[in-house]
Amino acid sequence: MSFLRRRSAATPAGPDFDVLAMDPGDWPGNLGAGLLPAPDGSCQGVFLRYDLFGGRGPAMIIGNLPEGSPARETEEGQVPFEVAQLLLALENDEPVEVTGTEDMPVMQGDNLMIVRRVKLSESRISCVQFDRSDGVLVTIASWDRPITDDLYALLKPLPAELFQQG
Repeated sequence: MSFLRRRSAATPAGPDFDVLAMDPGDWPGNLGAGLLPAPDGSCQGVFLRYDLFGGRGPAMIIGNLPEGSPARETEEGQVPFEVAQLLLALENDEPVEVTGTEDMPVMQGDNLMIVRRVKLSESRISCVQFDRSDGVLVTIASWDRPITDDLYALLKPLPAELFQQG
C-alpha cells in the first residue's frame, strides 16, 4: 500500500510520517488538525477533527501515533487518547471505559487489514484501531455515527503541505 510508507528525508515541519485520513475536500464538514510535540521537537502524533455539527463539536477524530508515542500507552480499561479528545471536545465528562476489543479483517483495495474494534461503555462512540506498515497506530473515534467498512475506502494520505508551518 503506497500510503503506508515513511516519508523521505525532505520532510516539511510537522510529522515525519504520512498522515492517514480522509481528504478534507471529500468531507462536508470542517477539518481541524493538531500535533503532539515531543520535548525534542519531533512529532509524537497527529489528530484530525472532522466537525459535522456546525461548531458544536467534532463527529470524528482520527489519530496517527508513531511507535514510542506516550499517547499510545493506556492502562487496562482506559480509553484511547482519541476517544478522550472526542469526549473533551464534546464537553462530555461522563466516565467512559473500554469493555472489550474484537479483531476483524477488512479489505482495503486488494490488501487485507486487521482492524481492532474497541468496545466502550458509551454506546454513542464507535472506535477502531489498526497498525500501518510503518508502525503508526491509526485510531478512529466517531460520535453517534457507526464506523463501517466503507470508511476505510476513503482513507488516504494527506498532503504534507497541510502540516507546513508558515
